[in-house]
Amino acid sequence: MSTILIVEDEVILREVMKDYLLEDGYQVLEAGDGKKALELVKKTGVDLIILDIMLPEMDGWSVCKRIRKESDVPIIMLTARSDEDDTLMGFELGADDYVTKPYSPPILLARVKRLLQTRQLRVQADTSLTCGSITIHFPSRTVTVDGAPCSLTHTEFEMLAYLMKNRGIIITREQLITKIWGYDYIGDDRTINSHIRNLRAKLGEHAGHIVTVVRSGYKFEEHP
Repeated sequence: MSTILIVEDEVILREVMKDYLLEDGYQVLEAGDGKKALELVKKTGVDLIILDIMLPEMDGWSVCKRIRKESDVPIIMLTARSDEDDTLMGFELGADDYVTKPYSPPILLARVKRLLQTRQLRVQADTSLTCGSITIHFPSRTVTVDGAPCSLTHTEFEMLAYLMKNRGIIITREQLITKIWGYDYIGDDRTINSHIRNLRAKLGEHAGHIVTVVRSGYKFEEHP
């Protein structure tokens, strides 16, 4: 049974989310501010975080940034603003999805399910994939570059794995969106570009494996 952490200072909204998640069989933890959220993440094992941006003590941006230093747990950020720059900021900091208030609880629940299902998919215990100096270990969901650990977010891991599995093949941005977020995701090229930029930065001198194909998408080349 997956455990969801709701970080929301508005009690009524938190209770509504909690009721939907409990009814669907999830365990739920609650935090009304950023500091308590970080304490719960450290003390307990959570499988997904629903994180509001406007929080007392510490805002959602700061909480997301702190969590990403230690964990790739999926994070869905909530905001009362529909500003595209806010969305991009969330993705830059490592958020996996973004929901604007007011939102439909069933839609939020569907996004929770999709992220958890994607995270829980596993291949055989002895399976790994190596391309050049980059190795993906699927059972542990870890990545090494030149033998050293490379910390990726949930979305970055899925994106790298998809590109590496299809190395040498051009993958369109639409294919990436469908693979990572599903058919009903409303996003644009800037979202994909933001994640690719973060992924390349983490791959460092091996970023050249991910090649941009103008007006088409991306592909992973074993020998950049």
